[in-house]
Amino acid sequence: MGRRPEQKGNPMFDVKLLRDDLAAVEAMLQARRSKIDLSAFAALDQRRRDLIKETDTLKSERKTKSKQIGQMMKAGEDVEPVKAQVAEIGDRIKTLDAELAQCNGDLDELLAGIPNMLDAATPQGASEDDNVQVAVHGEPTQFDFDAKDHVDLGTKLGLFDFERAAKIAGARFCLLRGDGARLERALINFMCDVHHEQGYFEINPPYIVNGDSMFGTGQFPKMKEDSFHLAGSDYHLIPTAEVPVTNMHRDEILDEKQLPLNYQAFTPCFRSEAGSYGRDTRGLIRQHQFHKVEMVKFVLPENSEAEHEKLRDHAEEILRRLALPYRVMLLCSADVSFSAAKCYDLEVWLPGQQAYREISSCSNFGDFQARRAKIRYKGPSGKGLVHTLNGSGLAVGRTLVAILENYQTAEGNIRIPTVLQPYMGGRTIIEKQQL
Repeated sequence: MGRRPEQKGNPMFDVKLLRDDLAAVEAMLQARRSKIDLSAFAALDQRRRDLIKETDTLKSERKTKSKQIGQMMKAGEDVEPVKAQVAEIGDRIKTLDAELAQCNGDLDELLAGIPNMLDAATPQGASEDDNVQVAVHGEPTQFDFDAKDHVDLGTKLGLFDFERAAKIAGARFCLLRGDGARLERALINFMCDVHHEQGYFEINPPYIVNGDSMFGTGQFPKMKEDSFHLAGSDYHLIPTAEVPVTNMHRDEILDEKQLPLNYQAFTPCFRSEAGSYGRDTRGLIRQHQFHKVEMVKFVLPENSEAEHEKLRDHAEEILRRLALPYRVMLLCSADVSFSAAKCYDLEVWLPGQQAYREISSCSNFGDFQARRAKIRYKGPSGKGLVHTLNGSGLAVGRTLVAILENYQTAEGNIRIPTVLQPYMGGRTIIEKQQL
């Protein structure tokens, strides 16, 4: 992404914090294991202020001399020397404006790459191994037979076709067939219905967004390599519904009385997975295209923490109703995402892997995204930047994986969870398809 124009009064990162407490920002970068060098900030910031001051002084001087020329002309005096001075001042202003534009660009580029400050509750850690388990729900599923993974189960039952998907598109794609496609559709409808009960307003957003939208939520510039860019344009396939739904209110001032705003959206998601080469190459865990039901909240700053806990509970409710064993992890400083201040991961138990795997991330971004996207509020209590939150409720493909592996039978069939049976025509089991 190229340089953006100066964010007047609303920079990409809190410049006041950098000026007043640079040590705190550097401590955050160290905790995140980030290699961003802030040594250039002070000089750039001071140079910018000096340029603005000098330019303003020269503009004032030019204005005074322009008035002087008018007075001299009325008096019949020679104005050429003063005109030459005005022209010289104008040339100097043009030079300073160019320097200021360059300085602003360099400063914006530096600010755009600084991640969010961490919440005090985010634990320190060097890697995902230092994430903290905060809750466990249900016992890991055990069978009196050898559990199969979802690839073996789905292939035997005719639910998946990876070979034809690869022929159509390439690696990391899957073609869902028959009951596989129907089960995923059942999950989507089920999730959306539950979130409707929880008070989320449903949105069907565009699946293609512009660069400003990707920047606003923090996908750019940090994660640009993981996006799918439409060549010859400023369009990008969405990596998550968080991007279009959050940017619905970009450059807006929200009425405090409207908050919190709770949205949900089902969308396909597209990720190049450039940074995960060789990881999870088998099955549905890490695909270039997948489906998610996403929850997005816009809240008052003082309600941010409570709304985060509520969001997490709403995502967990899907797992509880599906009776899937899972645990809740609080991500450490080195594992939390670029834009998040605090994040819970929900990890579902997969018998085929004998491991917990992430199925949802519930993040509190504080005012980080709102600052980048210029989303404010005003009302009786005052005005300021809103806080944004989002959580997957859930990643549909991984939920499908969890159902296949946790609800498998000794014969290799799949029991349909009770809450999904109405969405599957009242059926209770999935067996091998004939077609």
